[in-house]
Amino acid sequence: MARIIAVANQKGGVGKTTTAVNLAAALARTPKRVLLVDLDPQGNATMGSGVDKRQIEETICDVLLGEADAAAILMRTAEDFDLLPANIELTAAEISLMNQGEREQRLKTALAPLRANYDYILIDCPPALSLLTLNALTAADSIIVPMQCEYYALEGISALIDTIEALKGRLNPQLEIEGVLRTMFDVRNNLANAVSAELTKHFGDRVFRTIVPRNVRLAEAPSHGQSIVGYDRASRGGIAYLGLAGEVLRRQREREQAGKAGTAGTAAKETAA
Repeated sequence: MARIIAVANQKGGVGKTTTAVNLAAALARTPKRVLLVDLDPQGNATMGSGVDKRQIEETICDVLLGEADAAAILMRTAEDFDLLPANIELTAAEISLMNQGEREQRLKTALAPLRANYDYILIDCPPALSLLTLNALTAADSIIVPMQCEYYALEGISALIDTIEALKGRLNPQLEIEGVLRTMFDVRNNLANAVSAELTKHFGDRVFRTIVPRNVRLAEAPSHGQSIVGYDRASRGGIAYLGLAGEVLRRQREREQAGKAGTAGTAAKETAA
């Protein structure tokens, strides 16, 4: 059964799409069965996966509107993960869903039949706390929050945490923070180091050890329709995202072990009783 992870932050330009695409490619190399869902009308995750968003006949828009089955529009990428693509039509889907019932549940319902086919489903969210983002957070088990270590980022993440807590009470009680990912990091920047320290102080081990640096090769990869893992895995950006995949896998193993221990403990108590 797939773990569904939304990659979200209402602030734009923090590396959401970069993280979604590169984490999908890195996990696929481990190898794990991975599905990437592009839920951003800009379609950048689609283009970054090597698929031309202008040539697609059916997208995640059709799935959300109930006009297509998700399994029917899956696309296999050159980097061994599957893609549910998006383009600007997704904006129309969001408008159409506004007045419909259970509008926040559409993505969860669409992904349910696919969960058994994957180990991980990653969702690239738009840079806003919109209906599309609510769909992603309702469907997800956890959320990765990419953020730059700058002053305004701390305010933005506080707003996101408030939204997550509110949503847990209403739509998705199991939603948790998978981790906070520091992106576009410049170790020479004193403010970046100060914000990084504040993040670690506040979120503790929920901050990924992996730090994604500013890296030219990482910025170049999307223009070639590739992830950094496919374009230059030996670059600093490539090494960072392979490291992030390792952390995600380790956290999943720890959850599974804790679950088994809890089950064993419950069984022992029942036997003793």
